[in-house]
Amino acid sequence: MINRLQLFRNVGLFDSVDGGANIPLGRVTLIYAENGRGKTTLAAVLRSLATGDAIPIVERRRLATQNPPHVVLDCSGGPPPAIFQNNAWNRTFPNMTVFDDVFIDENVYSGLAVEPEHRQNLHDLILGSRGVTLNQRLHELVRQIEVHNSALRTKAAAIPVSERGTITVDDFCALPPRADIDTAIQSAERNLAAAREQDPIRNTSAFDTFSLPAFDVSAIERILQADLPSLNAAAAARVQEHLANLGQQAEAWIEEGMQRIPQVSRDEATPCPFCGQDLAGSELITHYQAYFSDEYAGLKRRVSETLATITRAHGGDIPAAFERAVRIAVERRQFWSQFCDVPDVTFDTATIVRDWRVAREAVVVALTGKQGSPLERLSLTNGAQTAISQFETHRASIEFLNQRLEEANAAIRLVKEHAATANSTSLAADLARFKAIKSRHAPTIAALCAEYSAEKAAKANTEQLRDDARTALDEHRTNAFPGYQTAINIYLQRFNAGFRLDSVTPENTRGGPTCTYNVIINNTPVPVAGGTPTPGEPAFRNTLSAGDRNTLALAFFFAALDQDPTRATKIVVIDDPISSLDEHRALTTVQEIRRLAERVAQVIVLSHNKPFLCRIWEGTSVTLRAAIEIARDGVGSIIRTWDVNQDSITEHDRRHSLLRTYLSNSMPNNRDVARAIRPVLEAFLRVAYPEHFPPGTLLGYFLDKCRQRISTPQKIVSAQDMQELGDLIEYSNKFHHDTNAAWETEAINDGELTGFVRRALNFARR
Repeated sequence: MINRLQLFRNVGLFDSVDGGANIPLGRVTLIYAENGRGKTTLAAVLRSLATGDAIPIVERRRLATQNPPHVVLDCSGGPPPAIFQNNAWNRTFPNMTVFDDVFIDENVYSGLAVEPEHRQNLHDLILGSRGVTLNQRLHELVRQIEVHNSALRTKAAAIPVSERGTITVDDFCALPPRADIDTAIQSAERNLAAAREQDPIRNTSAFDTFSLPAFDVSAIERILQADLPSLNAAAAARVQEHLANLGQQAEAWIEEGMQRIPQVSRDEATPCPFCGQDLAGSELITHYQAYFSDEYAGLKRRVSETLATITRAHGGDIPAAFERAVRIAVERRQFWSQFCDVPDVTFDTATIVRDWRVAREAVVVALTGKQGSPLERLSLTNGAQTAISQFETHRASIEFLNQRLEEANAAIRLVKEHAATANSTSLAADLARFKAIKSRHAPTIAALCAEYSAEKAAKANTEQLRDDARTALDEHRTNAFPGYQTAINIYLQRFNAGFRLDSVTPENTRGGPTCTYNVIINNTPVPVAGGTPTPGEPAFRNTLSAGDRNTLALAFFFAALDQDPTRATKIVVIDDPISSLDEHRALTTVQEIRRLAERVAQVIVLSHNKPFLCRIWEGTSVTLRAAIEIARDGVGSIIRTWDVNQDSITEHDRRHSLLRTYLSNSMPNNRDVARAIRPVLEAFLRVAYPEHFPPGTLLGYFLDKCRQRISTPQKIVSAQDMQELGDLIEYSNKFHHDTNAAWETEAINDGELTGFVRRALNFARR
């Protein structure tokens, strides 16, 4: 049995659904889902589990997901559970059979037509297990043919596809030799290399040259050596000593203050702007004036500008841009090297950037020192000069590469010109054929061709034995087919079909065993056989309705199960069996499914029709049944328990339950109770007096009719019942929109309502 639907991940509308892991399935399991929610996907999963074919699941991989489908089903034969992962099952469940669109499409018809493969598959259905003994030999020979086919595939695969290309093995062996084959191959390869990549060649850029900015060592040294000849060293030392005693930002502070003092003269009084004292004769002020002169400010500015220039040229994103340019060049080299000679781009960018950073930081340190001591004559350290020299070595290598890249760009331009006019399809075909010719006439490949031919002869011999076995099987078919025809017609009769089958006959064709049959309608046979029906003549496509075709498919399915001696162990999955069926056929289908559940191990029925599933539920033992619903969850679907009993309740059942509940336990919304009295009475009277109270009539009409006949032989109800009904109608009319415009505000007395509810329920029991 299938015990639980543990996990559906990345299949159809199931994203990652494990709700079924806590819902045990029964011997009769009903699965309800609206159309488009995933029941067909579930049927496909079960079919895949039965056959081991991964395609029904793989082709339903959830859209917009990169992960493959993953399914876990708890079923007999484990542990472990049946797991579909990496596009394969860990085990299969061959004792399961599925009725769905695939069954119909494979065995009965597609669209409106019965194709040869349908009749071939139906032939196998008809044989069933009754032909196992006689069919065993045939299957063994068929398997041997498959072994031959496998060996042929292996021997064909031994002839490398890379050597023969798209040429079939037989055509490959027929290729004539060619004396100049090596020259032809070499020429075709050169022409094809560029021609088959026309778009990438046209769209791929040539190489860009690299750029590493140089360090202007001479300029840096000049700025480091610069000083102020007009400033006495002793005066400068005196100012710097004073500044050191003033603490941080002293130089900037004094420099700003000097802007507020006019030129100090020894002969004239010059007051201090801060304290008012006379500055004339102050030696320190004189030193300040020389120290903070325009020439000094210009020197500091030149140092700052040089430092900023170094930072702009060698700092920020410049090194990263260089590394990115190298990566792009490496990628382009991988592309263009297929078509022309291009130089290697093998720079160790990490080393270059590291040496670059060391040189830059050494220069920055020197200039920063100069900023701190503008009057001090400085020089680049030996370490800085070594770092710059190492960086210049890298620059020289890059300049050399730039020259070679320019040469490669010239070759690339030629490649682009030639590729623009080449026919890659023709060149590829020529190259493939030339290579195949050379390979075909090599000694090793010639031996492989001989082995392939020998295997083909062995296969032909086995095919003859298979044909003999099939002849023996025909004797069994002579008896099996009439029995199957009888079984189908019994089911068609049960389904109240207006047709039957006749002349269900096996045939042998070049494509394999098949069968034909006639559909008898109004005692007129409509043949279902090979060939295209004559236009305008009766045929399968124009004599059977959609419901008839579905009924025929169901009959085929049930008849095949009847003939299967292993059906007691079978798990039967039925997906939407009443699509396009009339109501009387739907009821018959319910009955047949109930009977089937007594003869097989498990029946799983999927449908979008709730009433259909509810009928099966009502006729199935409580201990055997289970129900599941596939419901919408956002844009996907989930699996949850289905409360069939709740969905089986009619509106009349709900109203009747409301009245009963009110008598037991008063509820806040008494108006709903009062409104329910009238429809409960109507429902009862339509069942009790259908000929006098047909649909579309009102209670008042029925009551008047009863009064008119009260004293006649055609009396409908007794006088007592008529009076009671009249009282109930009078009360219920107060809460009916057709008889009381103010029904929504009509006052309700709980005691009065209780009495009339009790009387209404008693009346409906008579």
